[in-house]
Amino acid sequence: MVGASLSGVTFISVPGMVGSADFTYLQMVMGFMAGYVFIMAVLLPLYYRLGLTSIYTYLQGRFGNYSYKTGASFFMLSRIIGASFRLFLVAIVVELAILEPMFSQSVPSWAFAVIVAVVLAVIYLYTRKGGMATVIWTDTVQTAAMLTAVILTVLAIANTQGAHWTEIPELVKSSGMTKIFVFDDWKAGNHFVKHFLAGAFVCIAMTGLDQDMMQKNLSCRNIKEAQLNMASFSIVLVFVNLLFLSLGALLYIFAAEKGIAIPEKSDLLYATIALEHLSPFIGITFILGLIAAAYSSADSALTALTTSVCVDILNFRETNDQNVMQQQQKTRFAVHIGVSVMLFFTIILFWFINDDTVISQIFKVAGYTYGPLLGLYVFGFFTKMKPNDALVPFVCVAAPIATYVLNYFSETLFWGYKFGFELLLLNGLLTFLGLLLISQKK
Repeated sequence: MVGASLSGVTFISVPGMVGSADFTYLQMVMGFMAGYVFIMAVLLPLYYRLGLTSIYTYLQGRFGNYSYKTGASFFMLSRIIGASFRLFLVAIVVELAILEPMFSQSVPSWAFAVIVAVVLAVIYLYTRKGGMATVIWTDTVQTAAMLTAVILTVLAIANTQGAHWTEIPELVKSSGMTKIFVFDDWKAGNHFVKHFLAGAFVCIAMTGLDQDMMQKNLSCRNIKEAQLNMASFSIVLVFVNLLFLSLGALLYIFAAEKGIAIPEKSDLLYATIALEHLSPFIGITFILGLIAAAYSSADSALTALTTSVCVDILNFRETNDQNVMQQQQKTRFAVHIGVSVMLFFTIILFWFINDDTVISQIFKVAGYTYGPLLGLYVFGFFTKMKPNDALVPFVCVAAPIATYVLNYFSETLFWGYKFGFELLLLNGLLTFLGLLLISQKK
């Protein structure tokens, strides 16, 4: 759970964003905690009671087939983009560490494409046979490798500052980048209320309504084990994010002392220092940690996408017919390859258009793609209305478009107000209102 939640995005982007956002990301982490409580109390009991393989089959029973297919489609869109962002991070670091020294000029696109293809091929090979069981065990090892790399880097930088490991908290505090709460400017995108609410709903959408994250909990033997898994995960996640933010502060301290120029893309700060200014041992652990971080989320995303396509789109169901089972297995392998190819082209596309830190991009995309899912489930849980199922896809497409328009003109329409990560809430609300308009009392 920790590995799939963090991935290479946290490994690279969270330390990099400390320079511009301090520790304000912890406001969202606090919101995550509230979201996890909702998942444990509401969503997990529902999923176990219904005995779901794909969590989106809930929408079929509650609203109808069009709603079911719409929910599954938005999940697949979200996961393809999210997994591509995460793997993109690995590719650009490999580009920095290996390809740039090889090519005196800019790295050609074909070389970057080869790196991406190799990464995806490895993930495909070890998930093709083992499925979810393989993912759970490999994720455990990969997460351990990722956190070990971060801890070793923190200790290495502290050592360069002549600080004992017990003095690291004071060293981090001395950076002047440990501000957590923002209460003074309600228009600011990182105001506490905005971050907290966005964190809670981002958590519900990107964990509780995400097949990738929830299939790990659904693999537990019973509801109590699943809830214990979620509770322990949420507590660990707070300390892990604090560790990554502390690493970010130390990286900026080190860069200032050594006169190292901060990269234009702050995502590359950790990579630049680990590979070029610390010991070769730290450089190696960084590469291993980054690869482990990316694989720990990408492999489960690939498996979840394959499951969702087969169950939600192609309508696979359990059967004892050997001929049907063999045909389903062949189709599943084909889908697995198809999803891998789709990830490949999405990563290449993002390489050409990327202009921001990846973690910001992921939360922006989540606001548009998970919003309809959030609206659908909230409507299903808290109303007794039944929308016109055939019109649901139109509402779920219209809501993100309206969200984009409102976000684009927000400063003009709302007296200088700027939307932050709370775009997800706006999108979910518009979806909810749209469903209300096309509903009749159940």
